[in-house]
Amino acid sequence: MSNAEAYKVRREPFYQPQGNEVALYEAAYAARLPVMLKGPTGCGKSRFVEYMAWKLGKPLISVACNEDMTASDLVGRFLLDANGTRWQDGPLTLAARLGAICYLDEIVEARQDTLVVIHPLTDHRRNLPLDKKGELVEAHPDFQLVISYNPGYQSLMKDLKQSTKQRFSAFQFDYPDAALEAGIVATEAAVDREMAARLVEVAHAGRRLKGHGLDEGISTRLIVYAATLIGHGVSPVDACRMAMVRPITDDADVIDTLDHAITAVFG
Repeated sequence: MSNAEAYKVRREPFYQPQGNEVALYEAAYAARLPVMLKGPTGCGKSRFVEYMAWKLGKPLISVACNEDMTASDLVGRFLLDANGTRWQDGPLTLAARLGAICYLDEIVEARQDTLVVIHPLTDHRRNLPLDKKGELVEAHPDFQLVISYNPGYQSLMKDLKQSTKQRFSAFQFDYPDAALEAGIVATEAAVDREMAARLVEVAHAGRRLKGHGLDEGISTRLIVYAATLIGHGVSPVDACRMAMVRPITDDADVIDTLDHAITAVFG
């Protein structure tokens, strides 16, 4: 198995399109345009990338960005071994060499000085300078860069510079409408459609509190967690409290409000 084959998505990930995002992404990939995915946490951004990598038959290399990530973590570094030193490619360099889709998740968590290294890969140059190694990596024709972040957490300290934003085409994601989301939950967690719809109803009650005690609404991911617990014998009320309320807030008033919403839906 080649290195590229090792990063292929073997099984079709479940993804329910909300619009024409699949066709639009295919067009962006055909043109090898860099892609930015924006949307709230747990709304399906990462699943979408996995699905598109599977659909296109391309390897996928994912990176969970964090504030401690350095440029060397992305591009690579020299390591000591028994024979002296050897170079080890970072995930960005590896993706550029193999022709993979490189997915940088929650990119705003990374330091601005780290993000500068992606710029040459996002314009006509499509290359990556490895200054420490004295090498210029020309991106494989199949290489594509995809980034994601949650605009709801933007701040003056955690936002992308315009010089970075304007290198990407972009998709705006959001939670699906109620009927579609219920169908997703029913499929993901193998619960009946009626139960899924009631869980979505609870989630909508939480989302209405965004900006009024909650920084972020209840995600589709958390609804699936609750449904999964129900499938393992947990009562719907306890499952909602455990998976949809307690993870997102410590505010006693918000917890009380959401617990009342759960009781209203499930009795």
